[in-house]
Amino acid sequence: RLYQVPFEMPSCEEEPDTRTLHLVGDFSAPAEFFVTLGVFSFLYAMAALVLYLRFHVLYADNKKLPCADFCVTVCFTFFWLVAAAAWGKGLSDVKAATRPSSLMATMAVCQGPEVACSASATPAMGLANISVVR
Repeated sequence: RLYQVPFEMPSCEEEPDTRTLHLVGDFSAPAEFFVTLGVFSFLYAMAALVLYLRFHVLYADNKKLPCADFCVTVCFTFFWLVAAAAWGKGLSDVKAATRPSSLMATMAVCQGPEVACSASATPAMGLANISVVR
């Protein structure tokens, strides 16, 4: 939810005032999907572990239970792949929205003919990139 993040921009008028701008975009849906799937996967893994350890005889005697377990695991695997792809796309959108050149393009003060705007720092996205790889 980048639209909730404010940043200050100088007004370059006679007063030493600043204007508050907000970033553009809401890329929270992929992250929420990724986290929700992770929680459901954890809960299913805990339930399956209890089934395997506590009710082993029920699991061994019933022929439909291993097949159902396999189908649910395949579904979780597919959704995990989709969630990872969505999280990667969401991260690339966040990177694009917070790129210094994108931010400077939205600032009216940087649009003047004799104005040279430059970024003092580049955002560090290393940990975010690692989160997609995991």
